Amino acid sequence: METGFDNSLYIHKQTEHIRQRIEQWGGKLYLEFGGKLFDDYHAARVLPGFDANGKIRLLYEMRDHAEIIFTISASDIEKTKIRADLGISYDMEVLRLIDDITRMGISVNSVVITQYTGQSAADGFAKKLTMRGVKNYIHRPIKGYPTDIAHICSDEGYGANPYIETTKPLVVVTAPGPGSGKLATCLSQVYHEMRQGRVAGYAKFETFPIWNLPLKHPVNLAYEAATADLADVNMIDPFHLEAYGITTVNYNRDVEAFPIVRNILSRLTGDDSVYRSPTDMGVNMAGFAISDDKVVREAAHQEIIRRYYKALCDHKQGKGSKDAVDKIQRIMQELSITTADRAVVSPALAKSESSGVAAAAIQLPNGDVVTGKASSLMSACSSCVLNAIKAVSGIDDSLTLISPIILEPILKLKIDILGSRSSVLKVDDVLAALSITAATNTLAEHAMSALPQLRDCEMHSTCMLHSGDEGTLRKMGLRLTTEPEYPSKDLFF
Repeated sequence: METGFDNSLYIHKQTEHIRQRIEQWGGKLYLEFGGKLFDDYHAARVLPGFDANGKIRLLYEMRDHAEIIFTISASDIEKTKIRADLGISYDMEVLRLIDDITRMGISVNSVVITQYTGQSAADGFAKKLTMRGVKNYIHRPIKGYPTDIAHICSDEGYGANPYIETTKPLVVVTAPGPGSGKLATCLSQVYHEMRQGRVAGYAKFETFPIWNLPLKHPVNLAYEAATADLADVNMIDPFHLEAYGITTVNYNRDVEAFPIVRNILSRLTGDDSVYRSPTDMGVNMAGFAISDDKVVREAAHQEIIRRYYKALCDHKQGKGSKDAVDKIQRIMQELSITTADRAVVSPALAKSESSGVAAAAIQLPNGDVVTGKASSLMSACSSCVLNAIKAVSGIDDSLTLISPIILEPILKLKIDILGSRSSVLKVDDVLAALSITAATNTLAEHAMSALPQLRDCEMHSTCMLHSGDEGTLRKMGLRLTTEPEYPSKDLFF
């Protein structure tokens, strides 16, 4: 698997640039952190070589000078909004992130519950935080936000929000997802700092779109595909072009909001020339660390196809819109790519057609593709994973890895004890059986040792998967897509 991104160079340049921005603002910076602190697999997929946990490692490098504030919208808590890639709610994601970050020795300051209008679920979350010793604050909607600048920048606007005491030069404001109030929290803090006679500034860290790549570069188009449900659109930053005569890329929400943000910052700082464009506000250096543009372009093509399949499946299940599907389809047409450009699609479909049952395919690190089909004992994905580790470890396909003596009690547990309606072994069942067999069988032990080699391999299934199989494959690091077809006629999925 080729790399096209120099992560070490990226961390160096990014750290250096953030430190320069802190100095620019007199030693105190509120940095709005977009995207994911951990597990940024989108970036890792479109920029091969990018560390999926690079952002948090960057903060770890700066841990002596940085602290973190989390924001979460009260309405998202009330609606139990789910982070799709992990399958957990936003409030639980905040708790997970606090645990992980604290273990790394990075300071977590507090949690801000934004847009609060009396939501009972938000009250419950605040109480839980308090009981666990986590400082938390409430921000209510500001009348006239975001257009009534005079009111916003007053004691009845930002001044009505509680001041969060911070001690580090860099205060990172992040969230479990978009629309959580990061910008308003940053600017509210800047207001309070200025009001108390201290200088503080604001900047934004967002990996995508990459401002110094062309507008129609596949990496930037992959970002559009990833946010198709939000209707985000990449565009030339008109403010930057006018101010400097240089073409840079931003996205519609930042461009639309810039005049308001600039006016608020000007009112707060008394300086109307600090930022002349949305690009000026950003600190992202990812574009300078791309080492092989050809590799990155191909990776972005593959990500767009993956997003297309995801949009198709979401629409099939009533969770996504046809507009999102159509948008990604237009992006694919613009780049002259189709689902046939995904190497695992055709083999999986061919296996399903020849066998008459569901099938799956995995592309191995050496480029070979192996397949598996559903049976009365195993799901197609279970069969495919076993075939893949056999191939990677050089085990003959005819050899049996798991003894029936191991499988029988697992089936009995599933059906007789746990009351499962299905006798088919899912991926986690098979892996558990394989690990037990490996304790006394050197062949199974050899096969188990090959599992890490499947990380970042491409996989395709001819039907959508139950959450159990999908979650296990995700944890294994397989890059899964599925056809928008249900695995059976059962209504409960």
